[in-house]
Amino acid sequence: GGVREPRGVQTSFVDGIEISPRLTPVAQPHTHTHTTHTRLTEEKRATTNDTRTTMNLEKEDVPRDLKGNAFDLPVDTEHKAKKIKLLSFARPHMRAFHLSWMSFFVSFLSTFAAAPMIPVIRNNLDLTKPELGNAGIAAVTGTIFCRIAMGVVCDTFGPRYGHAFLMLGTAPAVFGMALADGSISFLLCRFFIGFSLATFVATQFWSSVMFNGKIVGTANATTAGWGNLGGGVTQFLMPVIYTGLLAYGPPFQAWRMAYFVPGSCQMLLGMVILFFAQDLPDGQYRECIKAGEMAKPNSLKIFLQGVKNYRMWCMVLTYGFCFGVELTMNNIISPYLFDQFDLNIEIAGALGSLFGLMNLFARSLGGLASDLTAQKYGMRGRLWALWIMQTLEGGLCIVLGRLYTTLPGTLVCMIMFSLTVQMAEGASYGVVPYISKRALGICSGFIGAGGNAGSTIAQAIFFKGAYSTQDGITYMGVMIVCVTLLVIP
Repeated sequence: GGVREPRGVQTSFVDGIEISPRLTPVAQPHTHTHTTHTRLTEEKRATTNDTRTTMNLEKEDVPRDLKGNAFDLPVDTEHKAKKIKLLSFARPHMRAFHLSWMSFFVSFLSTFAAAPMIPVIRNNLDLTKPELGNAGIAAVTGTIFCRIAMGVVCDTFGPRYGHAFLMLGTAPAVFGMALADGSISFLLCRFFIGFSLATFVATQFWSSVMFNGKIVGTANATTAGWGNLGGGVTQFLMPVIYTGLLAYGPPFQAWRMAYFVPGSCQMLLGMVILFFAQDLPDGQYRECIKAGEMAKPNSLKIFLQGVKNYRMWCMVLTYGFCFGVELTMNNIISPYLFDQFDLNIEIAGALGSLFGLMNLFARSLGGLASDLTAQKYGMRGRLWALWIMQTLEGGLCIVLGRLYTTLPGTLVCMIMFSLTVQMAEGASYGVVPYISKRALGICSGFIGAGGNAGSTIAQAIFFKGAYSTQDGITYMGVMIVCVTLLVIP
C-alpha cells in the first residue's frame, strides 16, 4: 500500500527527500529567461556583425589609390576626376591642377620678363633692333626641342619630374641675366630661360591623366590659360618691380635685380612639385609600375607611335599659329605700343599686359566650347569649333595691323584678337588627348613645340626689320587664316 500518485505526475527524490514537481516553481522560468537572454545576445551580435560587414563593404566600394587613400573628387573607373573643384588643393587631382598652371605661369613670367623692360635694357647693352629680334626668337626657339624631349620624359618618368627639372634647371639662367654685358650673353640667357616654356607639355599631360574625357578639354584649357596668364602679368609686374628697385640703385642695376623675383619663384615651385605632388591618380609612376597598375614604358615604341600619326602633324602646324602668335605678341606688343604711340614704359607695359590677361578666362572658354560641341557632334564638333575660332583670330590680326594710327582702336581690337587666340589654343588641346592615348606625351610635346616653331617663323619673317611692325602683324594674320584650313573636318 502507498499513496497513489495522480496520473501523469512523477515524484523525484533528491538526497532521499521526496520533491513534488508542483513544489518546484523555480527551474523552468529561470531556464526560459536564460534562453531568451541568450537568443537576444546572439541576435545583437549577428546584427552588429551585419553592420560591420555592411560598413566594410561600403568602405571597399569607395575608390582608393595604391596607398588606400580615398579621393576628394568623384572619379571614373580609371580614377580620373569627373569634376573640377577650383578652390580645392587636395591631392592628387586638384594639387596637380594648381601646381601645373603655377609652374607654367612662372615660366612665362621669366621668359618674357625682358620684353616690357626692353627700352631700358637696349640702352644699357647698346642693342640694335636685329639683335633684339634675335634674342626674342631665341627665347621661344630653344624650347622647341625641349618640348619634344619633355613628351618623352612625361611618358617615361612622369610629369612631376618634368616640371621640377625645368623649374630648377633653368633658374640659374634667370639669375644669370643680372650678369649680362652684351648682345651675346643677353641672347644666351633668354635662350636657356625659354627652355622653361616646355612646362606646357607636362601641364597638358598632367591634366589629361588626371581628368575624365568629358571635362579634359576644360581642364587642359584652364591650366594652360592660367599659365599663359604669366605672359600678361609680366608685362606690368616687371616694370613695377623695376620702378620699385630704382630706390636701391640706378636704372642699369634695377632691371638686373628685378630678375631675382622670377628666379626665386622658380626655385620654390620646383621644390614644392618635386616633394608634394603626385604623377597619376593612383600614385607615383614608379609605384604604379611596381604594383603592376601600368606597364613599364618603351620610349622608342611610344615615340614612333606618335610621330607616325598624321593627325599630330596637322595639329603641329595649326597650333603654331595660335600659341605661336601669342608668344610673338608677348615679345612685340609692349615695345610696339611704346614706339608707335609714344607711351612711357609703365603705361606701355600695362596696356600690353591686356593681351596676356585674357588668358584668365579665354582659353578656358575655348576648351569648354570644344567639350560642349563634342557632346552633340563628337570629334567633328571639336574640329569645327577650332576652325571657327582660329579663322576669326586671323581676321582680327589683319584688322589690328591696319589700326596703327589709333590707340583706342588698337587696344579694342587687340583685346578681341587676344580672346580668339586663346580660345583657339583651348580648343586645340580639346582635340589633342584623342590623337593617341598611349603616345599622349609625344603628341603633346610635338604640338606644343609647334607653337614655339610658329612663333620663331613669324618673328623671323615679319618682325626682324623687313617690314614695319604694323605690316608684319597684318601679314601674320593672312598666314593664320591659310594654315587653319588644315583642320576643316
